[in-house]
Amino acid sequence: MISKDQEYVRFDDEEEQDEKAKDAAPAPQVDKYLFKSRTVLITGQVTQEMAKDVTSRLLALAEASATDPITVIVSSPGGHVESGDMIHDMIGFVPAPVNIIGTGWVASAGALIYVSVPKERRFCTPNTRFLLHQPSGGTGGMATDIEIQAREIIKMRDRLNRIFADATGQPVERIEKDTDRDYWMSAEEGIAYGLVGRVVRTASDI
Repeated sequence: MISKDQEYVRFDDEEEQDEKAKDAAPAPQVDKYLFKSRTVLITGQVTQEMAKDVTSRLLALAEASATDPITVIVSSPGGHVESGDMIHDMIGFVPAPVNIIGTGWVASAGALIYVSVPKERRFCTPNTRFLLHQPSGGTGGMATDIEIQAREIIKMRDRLNRIFADATGQPVERIEKDTDRDYWMSAEEGIAYGLVGRVVRTASDI
């Protein structure tokens, strides 16, 4: 959050994605089995509420066992960048090892979450699509506020470019060029880019 009027810097470019629709919570029985299988779902818009829920689940699973791996499944169009930052950082914070599986689409802030683990722990299903692009955000208010917001977006863009460069092994200059516009990748293209570790078809492939 970078302005007085609660405007968020986002990865998303499309206006219709500004609505913060909440996904329905899993049924209690489903939740029980997800916890037992040490699985966390990240689906839909990345929001503050999602970040709180995912972080709570990660901490609880890590408390139950600091050595057994946690599986995070990501399918997201992106959303609030700082919420994506929170999930990204907390995945690295918990002591338990984390595997991430991308499926459907892994876009924007969803991709930020996806690269929170080493490449050998990044998997995806065969038909997954990936999207990298620079953050965007609404600006308003006085000219000085707009100038501050613009500087913050540029700093955020540079920081995210470094994160993706480190995660993929690509030069920062290549990331800057590619993310200047929407940069889509298939699963196989994601492997070639250094974003994806391996394509999996069944649970036994992990």
